[in-house]
Amino acid sequence: MSDHFDVIIAGAGPAGAQCARDLAQRGYDVVVLEAEKEDTFPRQSNKSTAGTFSSMMAAFGIPDDVVMNFTDNVVLESPNEHFVQAQPGAVLEFADFKRFLVADGRDEGAEYWFDARVSKPIMSGNEIVGVRYAGDQEVYGDIIIDATGPSAPLAKSLGVTNLKRENQAIGVEFEMKGVDVDADGYADLTDAMMLRLDHDLAPGGYSWIFHTGEDTAKVGLCYIQNESHHDYAKEGMGIDDYLQHWLDTDPRFENAERMEGKQHRGSAHIQMPGGLSTDNFMAIGDTVPTIDPLWGEGIHTGMKSARAAAITADRCFMTSASDTSAEKMSIYDNLWHGDVAPQMRTRLLMTQLLYLAENERYDTLIRDLKQLSHEMRANANNGKLRGIMKLLHWEDIPLLKRFARERLPM
Repeated sequence: MSDHFDVIIAGAGPAGAQCARDLAQRGYDVVVLEAEKEDTFPRQSNKSTAGTFSSMMAAFGIPDDVVMNFTDNVVLESPNEHFVQAQPGAVLEFADFKRFLVADGRDEGAEYWFDARVSKPIMSGNEIVGVRYAGDQEVYGDIIIDATGPSAPLAKSLGVTNLKRENQAIGVEFEMKGVDVDADGYADLTDAMMLRLDHDLAPGGYSWIFHTGEDTAKVGLCYIQNESHHDYAKEGMGIDDYLQHWLDTDPRFENAERMEGKQHRGSAHIQMPGGLSTDNFMAIGDTVPTIDPLWGEGIHTGMKSARAAAITADRCFMTSASDTSAEKMSIYDNLWHGDVAPQMRTRLLMTQLLYLAENERYDTLIRDLKQLSHEMRANANNGKLRGIMKLLHWEDIPLLKRFARERLPM
């Protein structure tokens, strides 16, 4: 054999780099294979809106110097209403954040091989024992982790993932200056992250403004090309057309302009994971997928999936004779469903129901949120029935019937 490591990780995104960071801290020999070249990393993969919450920063020891702006509020908008919730957060400079994770992991002893695109697994019988990368290069390991996101070359080959094109959300974002974050008739977005539900702007999805300081903001939208998108989309309009339409019609952007070289595009799958692990193998981050389906926050959940994988590897190696069988690797499955995304199925159903609603119903939703107690809003957001029932009306019966026909298994 050529090189051999305790753990091989494919992909140096937040999930892969955090997993390497945790494993290296535990003293394991770990290598991360990243497709991009080191001198430009992460130009090609600088795709995230990078809005997250203070809990992630504290839990993973992320320094303040990778933060563009600390925010105080989350704002929800509909076509004619808005609701402000006090919620401390952070808008990251995503490229700096990724570079920090790599540098810190290296300081702990992790190896990084750039320009090393992983292509397929190396098998011994039915078990993965290594990977091929950069054409015909090979490296071997006791545990292999796929953190490559939707491309998932290892997870797909092993039959662990079942990412479906119809569940793929696409997004585009500009970093802009000259944005009026406190415009008349709108919520004050100073030090806020705003999400807007409006089919005229993002049919079957949502748009956002994340304040990044002074008159600058990240502005974008995403949608899934699902039934809701087909219901509300305008013929001949693609995602760039919708974003431009918003920029042309919203007075907050009247004097705004795009920052050169600050356009981000990305995609993520909004669905339940088909699988998470097998013999010698785990899938983490957006490979699973792990993104929160309701509000699109993927950094915290991706980092938590990385930590769950590192804990699993540690337990597998802990005994005198390490055991990386599918049975032992299923510790990761339990941690994922119990700690990483415990309400994923419920939140998926909530998301699907939300996107089926019409714009007028979004206005009603925002008015209802203003009337609910903080406890009831938290219950609804966490998928608890008591909270969800507070947001439903008798007038929603036709919507619920359609939802049952189109989404729920017969």
